[in-house]
Parts: sequence; C-alpha cells; structure tokens
Amino acid sequence: MNEGELHEAYRQFTNELLFDAEYTGDPQHMCFFKLFSEVAADNGDTADLEYTPVLRQGRGGYQIDGYAIDQDRGELFLAVCGFNSGPTLQTLNAGAMESLFRRVDSFCEKAIDPGFVRELEETSPAFEAAFPIFQNRGKIKRIRAVLLTNTVLAVRRKVVEAGETIGLPISYNVLDFARYNDILKSRGSVEPIEIDVSSINGSPLPCLQAHVHGTSYKSYLVVLPGTFLAEIYGLYGARLLEQNVRVFLQARTKVNRGIIDTVRESPDMFFAFNNGLTATASSVGMERMSDGTLGIRTLKNLQIVNGGQTTASVLYAKDQARADLSDVFVQMKLSVIEPRKLNEIVPRISRFANTQNRISEADFFSSHPFHVEMEKISRRLSAPPRPGSLAPTKWFYERARGQYKDASAYGTPGERRKFGAEFPRNQVVNKTDLAKYAMTFECMPHLVSRGAQKCFLEFAEDVSKTWERSRGQYNEGYFRIAMAKAIVFRETDFLVGRSEWYRADRGYKANIITYAIGWLVNHLKVKRGRAIDLQAIWSRQELPEELREVLLKIAQEVADAIKNTPDTARNVSEYAKQEQCWAEVAKLRIEFGTALDSITIDLEEVKQQKREDVATGRIDRQIDFETDLVALQLRIGEIREFAKARRILSPRANSALDKVERLRLPLTRAETNSLRHLFKVLSEKGMDLGVQ
Repeated sequence: MNEGELHEAYRQFTNELLFDAEYTGDPQHMCFFKLFSEVAADNGDTADLEYTPVLRQGRGGYQIDGYAIDQDRGELFLAVCGFNSGPTLQTLNAGAMESLFRRVDSFCEKAIDPGFVRELEETSPAFEAAFPIFQNRGKIKRIRAVLLTNTVLAVRRKVVEAGETIGLPISYNVLDFARYNDILKSRGSVEPIEIDVSSINGSPLPCLQAHVHGTSYKSYLVVLPGTFLAEIYGLYGARLLEQNVRVFLQARTKVNRGIIDTVRESPDMFFAFNNGLTATASSVGMERMSDGTLGIRTLKNLQIVNGGQTTASVLYAKDQARADLSDVFVQMKLSVIEPRKLNEIVPRISRFANTQNRISEADFFSSHPFHVEMEKISRRLSAPPRPGSLAPTKWFYERARGQYKDASAYGTPGERRKFGAEFPRNQVVNKTDLAKYAMTFECMPHLVSRGAQKCFLEFAEDVSKTWERSRGQYNEGYFRIAMAKAIVFRETDFLVGRSEWYRADRGYKANIITYAIGWLVNHLKVKRGRAIDLQAIWSRQELPEELREVLLKIAQEVADAIKNTPDTARNVSEYAKQEQCWAEVAKLRIEFGTALDSITIDLEEVKQQKREDVATGRIDRQIDFETDLVALQLRIGEIREFAKARRILSPRANSALDKVERLRLPLTRAETNSLRHLFKVLSEKGMDLGVQ
C-alpha cells in the first residue's frame, strides 16, 4: 500500500472511530482500544483483553491499557496504547515506542509489590489490572506486551523483540496502523511472519524433500530442536497457529501434562513418543549445508495446523518446569503452499490433520456453511424501514474479517453512497458479535464475559450440532430474530453509555449489558412463561420506549450487583466470568409490573413461529439447491468419475446426477438427500463444489 492509500485508510478509520464514540457514548480512547484489541486477539497477538486504562506521568510513571492472564500456561498479556486523536496520520519514533514499553515494565514492577496493591482503590482500573497480576505472580512465567497505536512506526525494527522484566522473559510486539490495516485487508488469512531460521537456530534446519520435482506442491520432513520450537513460540505465540487451532487452545487452556512429563523426565524419548507437528508455509529459503544435505534457512507464513498443544506445552515445560530442551526433538511435516491457495488449502489440511484428536467439527467453524448461509440471507433480506424513514435497509453479516470495509471502499462515489445507505455501518454484525448476542439470550452472561474466543467456541459447538441434526433451523426467520437480538443488545449499550449513573462510575459496561439482558430473558421465561417479542422488534428496527426504560432500570441494579463482589473475588471482571456471579444476579428482585405486556409473547408462540420458519426455510433451501445444481450441469461427468474412482457413488445418487445432467428437475426428496450426502463426502475427499 502506498502512502496516499494509507492516509486514506486512516481517514476512514478516524470516521469509524468517531462514529463508534458517538454511537456508544464511550471515549475515543476506549473505542480505539476495542477496535485494535479485537484485531490483535483475532490475529493471535494477544488473548481477549480487559480494558483497564492506567496512567501515571512523571518520574516512576507507568501505563497499561489492557491485560489478560492465561493462568494454565502462565502467560500475562499487557497492552499499552499510543493513541493519536488528531485527524492526520502521525509517526511514532523509536524513543517514544521504547518509553511506552518502559512504562509497561514499570507497571509490572509495581503490580508485584504488595504495598502498591494495598494502596489502590479497589474500584479503580489500576487495581483491576494489578490485583490479578499480584495474585498470580507465582504462576506467571512469561509476559507478552503489545503496543497498540494508530500511528506508524518511523523506525525499521524486528516485528517482535525479546527482553526481560521482573525476572521473567517478555516479548515486545507492535500493532501500528500500517500493520492493523494490512491485517484487515487480509480478509481473515494469515499475516505474513518471516522467520530467520539460521539466526534463531544458529544454522539452517536439515530436512528431507518429500515431493516430486515439477509439481506446484512441495513437502519436507524436518526435525525441530525443542529449543528452536520454544524460541519461535516464545516470540510469536499464537500467531504461529492456524486460526482454528488457536481458537481451540485459547478456549481450552489446559496444557498437556503427558507432554510436560516426557520433556522433563524422558527428553531423549520425546521424538519417539510424540506425534509431531503438521505445518504449512507459503515459501522456504533453502541452502546446501556443508555436509551436502538440504537445509531450511528461512520460513515465510509458517502456520502450525496440527500440534498446537505440543508446541505450547514444550514452551510451558521450559518456563514452568525449567525443563532442559537440549535433548528434545520434534518431527514436523511441512507443506509449502502457494500464497494464492493458502486460504483454500490450509483449512483443509487442518481438518484432515486433526481428525483423530479432540478438536471437534466446531473448531473448524470459521469455514462452516452456517456462515455462508447467514451471509447469503443478509445480502438479500431487507429490513423494514426505521420510524421516520421510507427506505428499507439491510443487515450486513461479515463472514470474513474486512468484508464490509472492502465492499464499501470500491466503486464510484455514488455507488459507495448507495452501498452505505443500503448497508449502514451500524448494521454490520460479525461472527463473534452473533455469538455474543446468542449466548446472552441463552442466559449465559458469565460465558459472554469470558471473552470473544471462549464465547464463540461455545456458540460454534451448539450451532454445529444443530446444523448436523436440523440445518433447516437456520433460515430467514432465524436471521431476523438474530438481528433483533443485535438491536436489543446495541440499544441497551447505547442507553447505558449515556446514563448519568454510568457516566458517574464508568467501567464494566460490557458485563452490565449482557447480564441485564440475560436477567430479563431469564425472568420472563421462568416467572412469566413469556419472551421478548423479537419479531416485533425486527419489524420496528428499534426498541419500544417501555422496553428501553425497563432495561435501563435493570442495568443499573445489575451494575451494583456485579460490582458488589464477594471477599473471594475482589476483581469485578474476573467475578463476572463465574457462574456464581450469574447465580447471584439471577436472584435479583426487580419490579416493573405490566410495563412489558405489550412487547412480550407466550413461549408457545415462539415455538410455533420457529416451526413455521423451518417449513418456509425448507422450501427456500430446496430452491437454492436446485439453482446450484443447474450451475453444476457441465461438471456432472467430472463429479461422476471422481466419485466412481473412490467407490462412493450410490445407484440413487448416480440416477440423480443423470437427471441433473438432463435438467430434469425437480428432484425427489430422496434424490436430493442422496446428492447432498454425496457432495458432503466429495468435499471431505477434496472436491469442494460450493453447494450447501
């Protein structure tokens, strides 16, 4: 991207930031942190961060703006912000960058000092961040610091640098605006990481070629020294893991004790006992070593698609168990994939490589057809006009990161204005948003409070199971209800952000919102046998006044309840993640009389509406399927031969293919089911036809 394009991207970012601040009522700095920290977590730079802005200027000053602790792996994540509130893109020099990281080091030193922690006000952001660090100081073995800044670094430097603070290894990482923009443009694909193998390992890695010359596919067998594997994972962390594996590990944080024990007690047998890694790269730099063998000098876009648990546990063994890795070696199967095919091939390798371990189908949810269906519906289904407007709009479901930005950036000025009117920015919903809204209405605010990754995985597992059992439930009716939940959540956020009681004592808004809505949904269901009429909210595209008033009242009482932590949980954010917190909030007695009678419906009506939506969706799905079949007419011969060669073509499926080839539609239900099953198996065998 040239300089002019980067400045234009910054202008768009600034407009987005101002819009968010205006819409939510939150300070610009907080909105900036939210945008950048979400990208950092999605990219693997950090875990899901809690926003805790702490700043002390002058001598002995310190600063952090967010933190997260992975207690099981002993990792502390700290974020510090270099926020530019100006309208033009600025640069950040080396001195300013180093000063910000020194402030992080200083906060670490303060946080492990019992005197410092005792003097802090327990409701302050400083206590919110320092107390968990102090409480877990014996468990933390590695620190990952990231600078989030909407400026551009003025110096050329390594992407990640290592150091030490409070006697612990620390990595320093920078997410500046240029890198932030590149990640958004990647549309969910991996961010390039180039590893200088020779520099880290002291020499190239010997390897055996495992491919035929003249083919586009290249593969190598490599033996990784444990010290090298620990070093690169210490530097880059979860960025080395293919996204689905990363989500799996972040959600299920228990380390593999068997791996730890082998590293510590039988390092010379690790190679024999461990299954090793499966990895991909977009390119490798090779050279002949002194003994004539082939060696890998550099690795670009390295992604571990199987063996993330092994990788994380080897580093854990070094950090936690003080294990000597000099005798540990790990086998790796490395596939070199052309950059243009990475998005297509890597998820498939990940799927097949992980078929025999505990990573379920839900962990491949980033490419699940549920998303494709939601995307299709969002592009065709118009929402009713909002009060005071004549034109309908649409809700944009962002299946892949950056889709909305791309779609709104191209075309003539008139076309861009038309797109913005049809798909307003405040009507964009991404995967993690959808999970947050769904799990809130499932009365699981404690799960939502645990962060986007954990919440998303739980949602993904639920959807995957339902999809396999009854995919027809995910139809236009489901989409309308999901977007109505978005309206409830976002307008509650808006109301709380502008309330006097919240402005007088800011903090924990995300927890307050999910708990307030969860309380109301639970109360209506358990005490009254009713539910919020989400279909009516979809029709209005806004909350009725009586629901606004009730939610705001509930939110204020919920805020007081979650801040009133028990003695065993002095940290509010951590308390909100516990089932105990939800159990206490659910007991609250909040009176609102008959105020919601006109905007709630009987639970039986909800069930009946779902049954009608499923029936309608079944017809729509059949029409869509037959449309896809017509598009495949010229490929029927290819499909038949591929299936026959693998002995997966049943007589009924073959007969159905004949009818498609001759365009003798419609098919019977049995023929449709037979072809759906065939296409699913073909996809598993490597022939993805793009048919749902």
